[in-house]
Amino acid sequence: MNTLKNGASGNGHRGKALIFERPPERVVSLVPSLTESLFDLGFGSAVVGITDYCVHPAKALQGLTRVGGPKTPRVADILALKPELVAANMEENPLASVEALEAEGVKVWVTFPKTIRQSLDVLWLLVGLFQSRPAAMRLETLEFTVEWAESAIEDREPWRYFCPIWQDESGWMTFNRETYVNDVLRLMGGVNVFAGRDFNHPPEQKDMPGESSENGEKICRYPRVTLEDIRVSAPEVIILPSEPFAFGEADHLRFDELLPETPAVRNRRIHCIDGSLIAWHGTRLARAIRELPVLLG
Repeated sequence: MNTLKNGASGNGHRGKALIFERPPERVVSLVPSLTESLFDLGFGSAVVGITDYCVHPAKALQGLTRVGGPKTPRVADILALKPELVAANMEENPLASVEALEAEGVKVWVTFPKTIRQSLDVLWLLVGLFQSRPAAMRLETLEFTVEWAESAIEDREPWRYFCPIWQDESGWMTFNRETYVNDVLRLMGGVNVFAGRDFNHPPEQKDMPGESSENGEKICRYPRVTLEDIRVSAPEVIILPSEPFAFGEADHLRFDELLPETPAVRNRRIHCIDGSLIAWHGTRLARAIRELPVLLG
């Protein structure tokens, strides 16, 4: 008998275990990073449905049924696939969709990893569900890679960074210490200049993506910051990810003009990167550990 723990390794909101007599043969993934992880671990043959934003591994996903975006999954299309398990994420998928699927008797596994350790624990739960020794060996290798990266931090000079994930007329959205992306960049030797920010600026900004109630307290993991906030924080590195907002070279030039006095601009340490390397929890971590030190060096 195999068990998946809802909300395991990340304080998800379902709070119950899912029991399986055998590995599921029909899985719908509503999380792009979990879709990639399922295939990387050798469980891709069980996947029957994915979101419009599931893009890796591209060749393997050809022909699979698309069920809408992570924020707008089509419940009827998911039910038509007769899934034994739907993989979801507390932050990426709407609670209403999860509840609608559960009301129809579908088992929904809701994850919410906010650290590398919690992300690895999610992968171990998958390995346990599918009872795969080859997958366990792959995951053991990833564990050793993370351990190596952790030990290497001591030999690196820490660098203070600012990393926006969205922008609009009111400023930039970034993240604090309560996020997976913060932990990934910590593993690279980065120190988030807004790690301790748990409020929005200006304060009238409400209903930010990523807000949740945990331990009775509302924490904004994704605060908005102003140009003056960034200037005062004096980041040594500015990281511009390609997702969820598609930052690029035009934004690089804009920060050059807006923040000429910051160490990041003076030392030409503004880096445009593939956002999935820092935002996608799961097996993509192996690629992040391999590529980010080069990109951010």
